[in-house]
Amino acid sequence: MTGHDANGRGGRQHGDRQRGRRSKALRAVGLTLAGTLVLGAAAAGWTYWHLNDNITSVDIDNALGDNRPARAVTTPSPSGTASATPLPTEAVNILVLGSDSRSGAENQELGGGDSTGARSDTAMVVHIDAGRTGATVVSIPRDTLVTRPSCPLPSGGSTAVAYGVMFNTAYSVGGPACAVKTVESMTDVRMDHYLEVDFSGFAKLVDALGGVTVTTTEDIDDEDSHLRLAAGTHHLDGTRALALARTRHGIGDGSDLGRIGLQQTLVKALLEQISSTDLLTSPTRLYRVADAVTGSLTTDTGLDSLAELTELGQSLKGLSAAHVTTVTMPVVTAPSDPNRVVADEPEASELWESLRRA
Repeated sequence: MTGHDANGRGGRQHGDRQRGRRSKALRAVGLTLAGTLVLGAAAAGWTYWHLNDNITSVDIDNALGDNRPARAVTTPSPSGTASATPLPTEAVNILVLGSDSRSGAENQELGGGDSTGARSDTAMVVHIDAGRTGATVVSIPRDTLVTRPSCPLPSGGSTAVAYGVMFNTAYSVGGPACAVKTVESMTDVRMDHYLEVDFSGFAKLVDALGGVTVTTTEDIDDEDSHLRLAAGTHHLDGTRALALARTRHGIGDGSDLGRIGLQQTLVKALLEQISSTDLLTSPTRLYRVADAVTGSLTTDTGLDSLAELTELGQSLKGLSAAHVTTVTMPVVTAPSDPNRVVADEPEASELWESLRRA
């Protein structure tokens, strides 16, 4: 009996020790899982905050007031078809500027020049059709002579109206608000949003996407952009893609119109690269792309959050590169200066009218 009792007590003690070890192990696993979840949530929260904080914005609507072209009329969703959080489907116009920024070491290294000022060397009006399945990208040559309207200044006051000045002076003298106002004055098309990307941000985006493949129809040899490419197909990293976007003297007649053609080719190639890259399967690459995009952007206040940019991106998921049309605003040589151009009428006005109708 004693032996039996001892064995019984020993069995219970052994069982207690096993249960104790299992309990400790379970607590350890539980704490590890809880810690992982907390760290994951913290990392997700930090990532969202970081990407959101990357974005710089300007309040263009407040700066320009109501003296602007009318917004496009939004057609409400048919009864019973709207979801709880429907994505926007109305037509939208976005002024996209590429900023030849002089600020920051990275921009200077990539060709930004001295440390003061910035220019809008690339200007595109992106019109996305109602339904968000087609788009037209209209490039405005920076050398176009325009009437620059009076623009509000960030420091107060306003600029004077200027006649026969280069289009890209609007950004130089009055920043994003003046660029938007000048485009609206030229086109009578309301710019619903504003996006500006700088040198270093563009190069980082291309690198984050793994480069971009473009095909050139002629040899390029530009001492200013330091780009040399034989005619044919090339896979470019961010630095060389940026050089392609800036090239003008190594192709055609050396004018801005030749550079615009290269920029439009690059836009199409970027859209193809983005659509062919499954970012969701690589969180690291997705983060690099998101960090490059948000870190290089200046937007209007309607797109100054990660949530708003994500909504815009999701609304364009049905838009492929094949359904994006790239054109240049019709221009002719300016009578006053053979190195400048002016809008070719009535073709230019007819182009802007087609966007207002779409």
